[in-house]
Amino acid sequence: MKNKRVFAVLIAVLVAASLLIPLIGYTSSTSDDLMKGIKPNELSLNINIKDGNIGAVDFSIWLFQQSLSDKENTIMSPLSVLCALAMVANGADGDTLSQIESVFGISIVELNEYLHVYLKSLSSDDKASLDIANSIWIRDDGSILVVKDFLQTNADYYDASIYKALFDDSTLKAINGWVSEKTHGMIKNILNEISPDAVMYLINAIAFDAEWEQIYNESNVRPGNFTSVSGQKRDVQMMYSTEGVFLNDRDATGFMKYYAGRKYAFVAMLPNEGTSVNDYISTLTGQKLVNLLNNKQQIAVNAAVPKFESAYSIDLNNILSDRGMSAAFDPYAADFSRLGSSPVGNNIYISKVTHKAIISVDEKGTKAGAITAIEGSITSAPLEPPKTVYLDRPFVYMIIDCETNIPVFIGTVLDL
Repeated sequence: MKNKRVFAVLIAVLVAASLLIPLIGYTSSTSDDLMKGIKPNELSLNINIKDGNIGAVDFSIWLFQQSLSDKENTIMSPLSVLCALAMVANGADGDTLSQIESVFGISIVELNEYLHVYLKSLSSDDKASLDIANSIWIRDDGSILVVKDFLQTNADYYDASIYKALFDDSTLKAINGWVSEKTHGMIKNILNEISPDAVMYLINAIAFDAEWEQIYNESNVRPGNFTSVSGQKRDVQMMYSTEGVFLNDRDATGFMKYYAGRKYAFVAMLPNEGTSVNDYISTLTGQKLVNLLNNKQQIAVNAAVPKFESAYSIDLNNILSDRGMSAAFDPYAADFSRLGSSPVGNNIYISKVTHKAIISVDEKGTKAGAITAIEGSITSAPLEPPKTVYLDRPFVYMIIDCETNIPVFIGTVLDL
């Protein structure tokens, strides 16, 4: 650890509770100096997000397929990872950027524009809300020189707030306070401590909370059974309803249950007998899912959903590296020169991408949360043995104008 300074890019994407909790004191250890001249620009983009959704959906399906567990429940937010990688990609260049773009399937310019228009299209009310916030925290001691264009791009497309911070206990409290506020109190903190080696955190938060369009009555919730993947019977509370949208893609049948306002919906698919969930998911593509949803049938569906809570975590390093973005994880091949640099020439690379998610489904609606954490490191130059210069014999001295290198004074000491 002594030969490295950690550059932590932490991206948290959460789907969470309903009422904002006022944030106390998170500006006490921050400065908005970096925001001078980095006010988000108003962007006028003519993009139909429905026309460009296949790539995003395809990435989401692929990522979920690669993240599946055959032993425990899986829950993740592909949107979290997509936004996280997009923001980091704004600091990449050369082969590193090309590889990241190959994972997206489109250029970072196109993805920035698509996500910007998508995020601006989100709607919220008191019964169904999806809120997104971004911030960048930079250690205020000269450990990293951040490229202003990187900050401007993330301000323009992701409305990122940018802070210089002391990276002490007050900054720890500030970052966790920001997370608590932006996730509506569902996630209290994402950091237990700030490493003495950390020089940057980039955080994205999404908060979601929605009521069902038709909330389950008490009489709709009754004891039932759920058969696990191992064949064991589980006693559960089952929620029964009649829905109006039927889904069928030959390999599975399902239904759609709307949240209030019909901006968002819960979609469930039950694989046919003899087909495992993982086998069914392996058949999905972005196009197949879009076709499934576009061909929904407006007929009555007797539906039953168990009340459940689920949590899952996964390290995405190998998944993303195997997909083709290995350079980003290579301490010597990574090129994040458009993000920033070390004053002593060390290299920035991604050392870890972790994703955690939770979901809770009950009679009233759905709350879910996810965190995507991208941690990067700055390599250190090999340490050389210290030099020794003792002025214990005659020497020359100068006073130099550093801008012109002109000696203002020059002299020698031959005797003292």
